[in-house]
Amino acid sequence: MSVLAKKSWSPYAVGILIGALSMFAFWSASHPLGVSTVMVRTVAVAEDAVAPGHVTATPYLAKLRPFFNWEFALVVGLLLGSFMAWKLGGGERAEKPEGGRIWEALGGGFLLLFGARLAGGCTSGHGISGSLQLALSGWVFFLTIFASAIAAAFLLKNKEGK
Repeated sequence: MSVLAKKSWSPYAVGILIGALSMFAFWSASHPLGVSTVMVRTVAVAEDAVAPGHVTATPYLAKLRPFFNWEFALVVGLLLGSFMAWKLGGGERAEKPEGGRIWEALGGGFLLLFGARLAGGCTSGHGISGSLQLALSGWVFFLTIFASAIAAAFLLKNKEGK
């Protein structure tokens, strides 16, 4: 079986690949790996089409104005790569969300992106790239994520009574 057709990969191998990708990003673009800024740039392009002077008058949007760069290509690659992984892994049909689940997922995604921009970066920006740069914010982020995950696991375990 091809490694690309496996249903799951070793987390150690994937970690090494993400580390290599991060090092390549630092080497080739002198910029850390991250994707949440692409969403803001997309908004800036849309706003510029509707209200041309607004983006240049808004300092936050003006500094993030460039749109088509390697980060945008990375987001497109993430979408294409996840589709290819799904197809190569068997392409089983996903369950259709029932009731309000689609709105919960969209709301959660919006809150996640809002939080990422409020924090000045997403999980890959703070967690992966930040910790690789030995930034305190990256390590605080990782410790917070692990502590939150452990607490949530204990809460769910106690809730289920197992």
